[in-house]
Amino acid sequence: MRQLLGYILCLLMMVACGSESGKFRLEGRLRNINQGEFWVYSPDGGMVGIDTIQVRNGRFSYELELFNPATLVIVFPNYSEQPVFAEPGSSVHIKGDATHLKEMIIEGTSENEDMTMLRMKLNDLTPPDIPAAVEEFIKENRESPVSVYLLQRYFVLSPDPNYRQARVLAEMLLAENPDNHQLQKLRKQMKQLESSGVNAQIPKFSAIDIDGKQVTEAAFKGKVSIVSSWATWSYPSLQVQQRLKKLKEQYGNQLAVLGICIDADDDICRRHIQRDSLKWSTVCDGRMWQSPLLQKFALGDVPGNVLINTKGRVLARNLTADDLENRLKKLLK
Repeated sequence: MRQLLGYILCLLMMVACGSESGKFRLEGRLRNINQGEFWVYSPDGGMVGIDTIQVRNGRFSYELELFNPATLVIVFPNYSEQPVFAEPGSSVHIKGDATHLKEMIIEGTSENEDMTMLRMKLNDLTPPDIPAAVEEFIKENRESPVSVYLLQRYFVLSPDPNYRQARVLAEMLLAENPDNHQLQKLRKQMKQLESSGVNAQIPKFSAIDIDGKQVTEAAFKGKVSIVSSWATWSYPSLQVQQRLKKLKEQYGNQLAVLGICIDADDDICRRHIQRDSLKWSTVCDGRMWQSPLLQKFALGDVPGNVLINTKGRVLARNLTADDLENRLKKLLK
């Protein structure tokens, strides 16, 4: 009997230890922020949907049950993002100043420390020099999850994406990580994205807008069209929406507009649409930069846009508000 009880006790301890080992803990302290909240999501399936991290007196902590390594992305109140590389049973600590988020320090695992060192290096570079530095890191760290994140962030979701280079790097990383489903999916997307530039035919798509209606490429048939990415926190993108509103009122059904809002909260998006009386379909799926529709049109910034002619071909991408209005007026006169 004692032997049986001992066996049961041992089994319970093993289960408890196994459960604890699956917990990832994130904690930190930022100066110059008292209370608030951060959003957190996972681009590679480490968690479902979006969660919040509460901040009290500048301190915060967050715990997540994990059984596989995952990438988490923290979205700060200014909508800047910071990746955190999570492992079951590990702890990560963040420290820094809320007014200088680029200089925050993340410690606890080698991946997060590598990312911190790279970020400090990138802070000292000019924008044209950053892609080369990121590519060098990727080539020197082919088995690291940091490289997968960097590949998407700097070569796919950037304002000036380089899909050919992204495909080359994805194939290189897959050679070292053949079972990585995220890389497999990314490589598959690259051929389509490589052909999404000027003069390319727009991709077929299907999405549900903020009112629950299905929208497809058929809405653009025979019309001058614009796909516009925006967010309620981006004033320049809201200015573009106002320009489009005036143009839509002027040209009616001659102009087709599709909005992609990257807000995490669709209620905030809906209230803004109602307040500003935007009379076109807007997709806001709460997945922010990971929105499939955003990636379908290869939009990596706000404001961003794709100008499409009546034959469904891309005429221009990411025009300024003035250039966009001028081009549309010429096409619609």
